[in-house]
Amino acid sequence: MRGISRRSVVALGVTGLVAPLGLALGAAPAQAASCTTQAGPYQKQVEKFLGRPVDGRQSAADCKAIQAFQTKHGITPNIGYAGSVTWGVMDLMNKQKAVGDKPNRAGRCPVDKGRIACVDLTVQLSWIQDGGRLVYGPVPVRTGRNGYETRTGLKKIYWRDIDHVSSLYHVSMPYSQFFDGGQAFHSVGLSMWNPPGSHGCVNMTTKDAKSYWSLLKKGDDVFVYGRKPGT
Repeated sequence: MRGISRRSVVALGVTGLVAPLGLALGAAPAQAASCTTQAGPYQKQVEKFLGRPVDGRQSAADCKAIQAFQTKHGITPNIGYAGSVTWGVMDLMNKQKAVGDKPNRAGRCPVDKGRIACVDLTVQLSWIQDGGRLVYGPVPVRTGRNGYETRTGLKKIYWRDIDHVSSLYHVSMPYSQFFDGGQAFHSVGLSMWNPPGSHGCVNMTTKDAKSYWSLLKKGDDVFVYGRKPGT
């Protein structure tokens, strides 16, 4: 992703842009492993999040509940340990929930440009506005991991490919809408909370990617701001 400008990518032409580096990759949810009997450093926080008795002690039931959460979101190793990665995902979910239906409360995404897709990296949320009116979202997204950060700033959608396939990673990137070099909105078959993140693209569920495809068009603005936790 690094060092590839929008101008250089456009120069490749549509036929040459077959392997944008904004592709998201992530491990599929792992098979259930043996449960650990060890309490993790975030045991109480994780117990509270999962609705378990908050006593800070690991029980077999605690471990199974933690392990199920880890397996669902592709957190490895999925042994039911209440560590920093597991709590980090849960803490992010709590922060996303707290945003509610006013994602632009602080006014950081510009609303004087007509239709615009906003991406808040800090809370991993995206939404579409039309002036001051919220059109869609906010929805959870999965952005670039450390070293492959989704670039911030004001951009425009310059190419759309509903059935894009990357020849670099040999995977499908449905509903791709490119806005900065190889970085694009597109759907993935992963949890939006699957760590550590994409290779720069803004990953979405199929439902949300389809909605973005129908609501946005070439030339629409995209504004990316904030900083993804862990980058």
